[in-house]
Amino acid sequence: MSAKTPKNLRPLNRYITTHNADGQAIFSNALSEDMPIQHMKDGADFSLAYTSDHFPAQLNNDTDLTEYTGYLASPPGITISSGNVCRIVDIQPGALSPMHRTVSLDYGVVLEGEVELVLDSGETRLLKRGDVAIQRGTNHAWRNVTPDAVDPVTKEVTPQWARMLYVLSPAEPMQIGGKSLDEVVDGIGVRPST
Repeated sequence: MSAKTPKNLRPLNRYITTHNADGQAIFSNALSEDMPIQHMKDGADFSLAYTSDHFPAQLNNDTDLTEYTGYLASPPGITISSGNVCRIVDIQPGALSPMHRTVSLDYGVVLEGEVELVLDSGETRLLKRGDVAIQRGTNHAWRNVTPDAVDPVTKEVTPQWARMLYVLSPAEPMQIGGKSLDEVVDGIGVRPST
């Protein structure tokens, strides 16, 4: 895509809970509630909602919060091999991500707009708000196919962004017919997974 289309999605917040000294649930003030954004070279915006280096997560002594804070300073690859990643991705109107494969089990939920899931076989599925894609180590791409908004009075056309929520958990490497299917993240703009 050439110029970045102005975003018509609201800014994101994340609310992290913790405990007070009496064991009651409270909201953590360790980090801002504003969701951090990583602008990708293809025009997408990645927001790292939360991460953990461990599975099961280690919540005692705020271990997970310390891990997440480290990833805010130095973002992880697409996945974390020993933990999980929760990421929100905003996709420009009409944009198509690079074809990529993660060595993980991913749940992708459309929050806003309509997104086409494109597989390397050529098969596609249209996902609408609330639809879930379960990615099982397959080579795929995402295309924002959200219809433009048209003002009923002025007939002005406004291209629409799409927003997806992803939860990625590590998986054993895929083997198909004795061949290993490794991670492929070329062109996405993130480092390889750890």
